[in-house]
Amino acid sequence: MLRSLFLLLPVVLAAGVLAAAPADMESPASAEACGRCHRAIHEAWKTSAHARAMESRLFQDALELAESESNGMARKLCLGCHAPVAVRTGDLALRTKVGWEGVTCDFCHSIQDVSLAPGNARFKVEFSLVKSGPSKLASSPGHATVYSPVHSSSVTCAPCHDYKNSLGFPVLTTYSEWKESRAAREGKTCQSCHMYRVAGQVVDPRIQRSGEAKVNLHQMPGSHSLEQLIKTISANLVTARESDQLKVTVEVTNRIAGHFVPTGSALRQIVLEVNVESYDGGRFRGERVYRRRVADQQGNPLEREHLAILKGAKVLSDTRLASEEKRTETFSFPVPKGVQARVKADFWYYYSPMARSEAQKRLKFLTVQRLAKPGQ
Repeated sequence: MLRSLFLLLPVVLAAGVLAAAPADMESPASAEACGRCHRAIHEAWKTSAHARAMESRLFQDALELAESESNGMARKLCLGCHAPVAVRTGDLALRTKVGWEGVTCDFCHSIQDVSLAPGNARFKVEFSLVKSGPSKLASSPGHATVYSPVHSSSVTCAPCHDYKNSLGFPVLTTYSEWKESRAAREGKTCQSCHMYRVAGQVVDPRIQRSGEAKVNLHQMPGSHSLEQLIKTISANLVTARESDQLKVTVEVTNRIAGHFVPTGSALRQIVLEVNVESYDGGRFRGERVYRRRVADQQGNPLEREHLAILKGAKVLSDTRLASEEKRTETFSFPVPKGVQARVKADFWYYYSPMARSEAQKRLKFLTVQRLAKPGQ
């Protein structure tokens, strides 16, 4: 008898959760509430840049500077993408937990549509106990569900990943870059790379049994993902001798990104660093920087995140790698033919010069090297 009670206990608990879920649900709900049932999705989301969008120290520093530069006017603008629930509920002081949760579950799953009217794209959001998403088969004992085609479309990303400031300058252009790419022409969406399907349960099996063993990846890996960077950029290194010079050629390719690399903030950079150590003691270095340099209306370069967003007016230069672009970089170093040398090319992703720690500032994601033998 006692054994039977223990066997029934998980069923009773699950039934209790099912019965309690609708009464407990608020809208907008905290991600913690969503995580009661959608445990695997919640755990993945917590590691994402979306989850850290508000609590990021880099963002908070930039927000503080932007507010001081704009007499507080920039707060609503910045929080519109970094704490969107807070803006739509009027919680600009961020007093609620859900306001601090960045791009949280109930924001994305309350999106009804996206307007691409002239200017900046805009979300149409309605907070309710009806949750929208990309599945036509979704059902839930805790809330109503509705199929939303916009959730499978890149247009969902446009309001936060394409932005023109008050001067009409396109500060963020990731969505526009994708629209011009072959990926867009072939129907490959942002979600194809950043929310691809992986093994996992949509709903915790303790709550609801489901045959579904696939879920969209809610970690949404991007530029902070070492794996994503390695998949995106490839390089090939070749050496040759020309008189008393060692010629180094590095072929760099943006293999899979459906946008420029780097994309997003104008302060982001990819740096190719070539180092040569010759066996006679010589040390030589060369580099190439892939970035978009932005200036204000007077042509002054802008090297702070908040200034690029608020005051960006023109592009001084753009050396980024377009989607599927292959570029050949050449370097020459004074290494005679009879001297052997070790050649190494490192690729670094620089996030922001405002970072206070080296780990926040840059990440090495690729190294290629070879030995240049005498006579080669």
